[in-house]
Amino acid sequence: MLNRVRKRNQPPGPKGKVIKGSLNDFQAGPLPFLFKTAKEYGPISCFRFGPFQNVYLVNEPDLIKEILVTKQKSFVKSRDIQTLKAVVGEGLLTSEKDMHMQQRRMIQPSFKKSHISSYAQDMIDTTHSFISKWKNEEEKVITDDMMDIALGIITKTMFSMDFEEGAKKLGEPMDAVMKIGVKRMRSLIQLPLWLPTKNNRKLKKAVSKLDQEIYQIIERRRQEPGVHSDLLGVLMEAKDEDDGEGMSDLQLRDELMTIFLAGHETTANLLSWTLYLLSQNPKAEKKLYDEIVGVTGDNQVTPENFADLPYTQFVIWESMRLYPPAYVIGRQVDKKVNIGGYHFKKGEMVLMSQYVMHRNSDYFDNPEEFIPDRFADNFMKKLPTYAYFPFGGGPRVCVGNHFSLMEGVLALAVMMKEYSVKMAPNHGEIKPQPLVTLRPKYGLRMIIKRRASNS
Repeated sequence: MLNRVRKRNQPPGPKGKVIKGSLNDFQAGPLPFLFKTAKEYGPISCFRFGPFQNVYLVNEPDLIKEILVTKQKSFVKSRDIQTLKAVVGEGLLTSEKDMHMQQRRMIQPSFKKSHISSYAQDMIDTTHSFISKWKNEEEKVITDDMMDIALGIITKTMFSMDFEEGAKKLGEPMDAVMKIGVKRMRSLIQLPLWLPTKNNRKLKKAVSKLDQEIYQIIERRRQEPGVHSDLLGVLMEAKDEDDGEGMSDLQLRDELMTIFLAGHETTANLLSWTLYLLSQNPKAEKKLYDEIVGVTGDNQVTPENFADLPYTQFVIWESMRLYPPAYVIGRQVDKKVNIGGYHFKKGEMVLMSQYVMHRNSDYFDNPEEFIPDRFADNFMKKLPTYAYFPFGGGPRVCVGNHFSLMEGVLALAVMMKEYSVKMAPNHGEIKPQPLVTLRPKYGLRMIIKRRASNS
C-alpha cells in the first residue's frame, strides 16, 4: 500500500502529444493502452485527455477500495457516464449524492437473493424456449442469440412480456440508443442534444420510442388491480423509508431504463464470452457438462439446481475475470482528496479497470489462461477485496449482481446441457470491443452441436 505523500505533484505516466495528450492512443485501443500503462508505471499513473484533463489510472486493490468505499464521497460518476442521462435520466447509474442513496434504499430490496430467486424459472424457461429453435450443426452468430436471450429474460422478469413482444417494442430502439450513446460517451466534444445533428435526431427518436412504450406499460399497470411480482410490480410497490412515498412515473421510467440497459447488454456479453472460452477449452467444457448432467440427470435444469452447480459458477466467475462486461470504472474528483500519497484535484478523472486488474499476475496465476478451478476453495476470500471486482464496489456496487450471476449460471446450464459449441471455420479475429460494455468486436460465429443424449 502506498501511503506517503510524494514529493512530485503527479504520478508517472505517458507524456502523450502536446495538445491531445494520450487521447488518440486511448481511443485507438483503450484496453491495450490501459494495460500497458499500468504495467509500465505501477499502481498509480497519470496521463492527459486533451490539453487540460488529467486522468489517473489506479491499479492497486487498496487504493481502489479508497476510491470506491472509504473516500467515495470525494468522487462522482465520470463525465462519460453522465452523458447517459440523455437515455436513462436520473436512474441509479447516473444519480448522485442524497438522491442516489434514496433511490438505492428503495430499489435494493427488489434485488436481494431471496427475492430474485423468484425469477429463476423465467430465466430457465426463456432460455429453453429460445434454444428450442436451434438446429443441430447449425452455424449461429452466437452474440446475436445471447443478446436475444438476455432481452427475453429482462423483458419477462421486468414486464411479464414474452420475447416477441419485448423484442418488437423495446429491442430495436434500445439497440439504437446503445450505439449512438456510445458515440457520445467516446466523443471529446459532446454536442448538446438540442442541436439537430443526424445522431442527435436518431438518439432522440429512439429514446422517444422507448419512453412511449415504457410510460404506456406503467399507465396500464397502475390501472390494474392487485400486486404483480415482476420487477415493475415490485418497484411500483417500493416506498421511501422516510416519507412513505412511492416512485413517480418519471422515476420509475428512469430506473426501468437503467435496469434494462444494464441488465440486457451485460448478461448477453457475459454469456457470449463464456461460450467462446468454453469452445477454446474442451476439458473445462466437459467438466461443466458432467456437473450439469450429474446434478440434473434426465430432468431439466431447475431453480433449485443453482446452489448445486459450483463449477458452473466458477466458469461464470472466470469468464468475468477475463472479459468483465464492465471493464472500467470512471470517477470524477468532486473535492480535493489524497490517494496513495498524491493529491487529486477537483475535476480530474480517475479510471479503475477490471480488465487490467483481473489480469494482474500478483493475484492470479497464469492470468491469461481460462482456469475456472482457480475459484475453488473460497479463492475470492483469499484475495484483496478489489483485486477482483466485476460488479464494482462500495455504495455504488451493481444492484443487480445476484440477478446477473443467477441468470448467467442458469442460462449457461440450460444451453450446455443440450448443446456443445465450437468456433465456425475460418472465423476472423476475436477481439474485445470496449463500448458501454465489453463486446466481441466482430461478433462470434459458432457451430452448435446437439449432444448425443439429447438427439
